[in-house]
Amino acid sequence: MYKHFSNQSLLIQGLKQGDEEAYTYLVENYHNRLCAYANSLIRDDLLAEDIVQNVFVQIWEKRDKLKTELSLKSYLYKLVHNKFIDEYRKGKAVMALEKTYATALALAVDEKDEIQEQKILNILFNTIQELPPKCKQIFLMSKKEGLTNIEISECLNLSIKTVESQITKAFRILKNKMGEKYETILMLIFRTDFKMNPII
Repeated sequence: MYKHFSNQSLLIQGLKQGDEEAYTYLVENYHNRLCAYANSLIRDDLLAEDIVQNVFVQIWEKRDKLKTELSLKSYLYKLVHNKFIDEYRKGKAVMALEKTYATALALAVDEKDEIQEQKILNILFNTIQELPPKCKQIFLMSKKEGLTNIEISECLNLSIKTVESQITKAFRILKNKMGEKYETILMLIFRTDFKMNPII
């Protein structure tokens, strides 16, 4: 019924003109994919649904500002990611990175040595914070938010190869700065073999 909207330029043009059929096509084609993406970030079906609904509302309300040459798919993923960040900042999103780190540490050090665990965590967090900006952003999107390389590439409009190289760079910096002493712990935390290329 809306086959002609498979042409992105026509779809964006229809949206800009307030064509409700174009909007229906947009929702039907992207709703499930965006919900799956949002849920991979926030781990909450209801919040993921809310985020996606808000994105569609924003698209409709600001449709006159859409550019014909826009990559609509990348734009939608980026909007979902931005909404997720907003939710996280409001404290509604729960991310399990610190818990994952602590669990891995418990396997690597004496469970009674809480001071040692905290020391290692502090070193790790500080090292991550010192990563180059782009490298840090991509690494956290991958290892903190749980995005796949494809999702990151779409969200940031980068090639998958660039995403992979930045994650590899982050692992190399972590290994070099933390030293061989903590290599086993890094392998447990990130399920990565540092003797080979990181398993992304």
